[in-house]
Amino acid sequence: MSEDVGVSPPVEEGETYEVKIEDIGKEGDGVAKIDDFVIFVPDTDVGDEVEIKITRVLRTLAFGEVTDTDASVDKDIEENEDEEETPEVEEVTVDEIELE
Repeated sequence: MSEDVGVSPPVEEGETYEVKIEDIGKEGDGVAKIDDFVIFVPDTDVGDEVEIKITRVLRTLAFGEVTDTDASVDKDIEENEDEEETPEVEEVTVDEIELE
């Protein structure tokens, strides 16, 4: 008999939680944990720290979706700050070039 009998999941459907994506599942979804309880979160990567809303709770796992898109955008901006900025180039047509 399992020790988990009678123990309810640590998350509730419809509630929001701050989580860190720790791994990627077989289907490509991010995996977060709350009190060792697994939550699958699509469209996330390892290391993402996001706010999620729980959409479905099963006995041993749950599913959630990202609600705080600003956190994801901030992460993308931080990653791109290290990249060298490409200068803007003015578009010129052949007709505008003066030949000597």
